[in-house]
Amino acid sequence: MKPAIHVASLRKTFTARDGSTRTVLKNLDLDVGAGEFLCILGPSGCGKSTLLNVLAGLDKVYDGTADVSGGRIGYLFQEPRLLPWLTAEGNLDFALSSCRVPTKRWEQLKSRYLAMTGLSDYRNYYPHQISGGMAQRLALVRALCVEPGILLMDEPFSGLDEITARRIRTDLLTIWEETRKTIVFVTHNAYEACFLADRILVMMGGAFEQEMRVPIPRPRSYDDSAVFELSRDVIRAFGDGMGRPTPAGRWPGNVAHGWSATSTATLPPA
Repeated sequence: MKPAIHVASLRKTFTARDGSTRTVLKNLDLDVGAGEFLCILGPSGCGKSTLLNVLAGLDKVYDGTADVSGGRIGYLFQEPRLLPWLTAEGNLDFALSSCRVPTKRWEQLKSRYLAMTGLSDYRNYYPHQISGGMAQRLALVRALCVEPGILLMDEPFSGLDEITARRIRTDLLTIWEETRKTIVFVTHNAYEACFLADRILVMMGGAFEQEMRVPIPRPRSYDDSAVFELSRDVIRAFGDGMGRPTPAGRWPGNVAHGWSATSTATLPPA
């Protein structure tokens, strides 16, 4: 089966005003299967958001291949980016109109996803009248209403308190289990990645350093000790240097949960 996302030898370089260059994506190879939930885990500045921008078509200047064939793309940013002069429903209508979703389907789509995220009673509220967590859930509804085949998520819950973030992560998994959309989720939170993902890619310095499939069965509980143990191993593998290898060149903890230590990973679809 053809993957929903195919990346081959992807390389992205920025040029500064003084003529110096910095390579932020280094010959990446990646296949993401249709319906897969992939988390890309790494520190700030490692190239995660740049990769998402390429996949979304927002950045078209690069070398190599980035083929996205899983349907319309939805993109959820770190901030909700709602239009403040429109109500919650108005923000959804704007997105539906912009993406040319048939108007006869609008009510069904809005009602479905507002109900799934607990926002049915807030259709007529403006963004300044709802909490930050509700605004981010509304941004998720906006992304889902346009019926994307692929959902790109760039640390969407990093600005929320942990209690709110937990609820939205659980909401997201419920939606994903019902719709089986292909999701690429960027994070620097190891526990979040282990709770959400089918597969985790660790990214450092513009390259994929490690790959791991998450063996924890679904549905998952946030309090499952297996999620905690796995996230602890991930953090241990990172170390205080966030990805610094040991002097022997090996990653600590790379055997217990199937870590592979390669500079660039070519990954088959799930």
